Amino acid sequence: MQKLEKINLSALEQKFNQGDYVFFFEAGWCPDCQFIKPAMPEIEQDFPQFKFIKVDRDENIDLCQEMGIMGIPSFVVYKDGQEADRFVNKDRKTKAEVEKFLSKSV
Repeated sequence: MQKLEKINLSALEQKFNQGDYVFFFEAGWCPDCQFIKPAMPEIEQDFPQFKFIKVDRDENIDLCQEMGIMGIPSFVVYKDGQEADRFVNKDRKTKAEVEKFLSKSV
């Protein structure tokens, strides 16, 4: 999984303007983020049509505010530079919940 360096929304939409991406918003101090992290390699493998990008919430607080990411862990699907779907809340997410979300975003 690629890690996204500090970026704003317009730069993100330009940089990722072609292809299908899943942005995984997380933070090192977040216990719910640590809960889903071990499942991420398997989730990535199950959805090879997406490129997964890890976004550290603390390094990208402005981006999170621009995008309305108020809880982590959260997942946002982008297709050709446009947001296509989101799974954004402050709840702990299971592998099954993330895969169900991604299945409807394919």
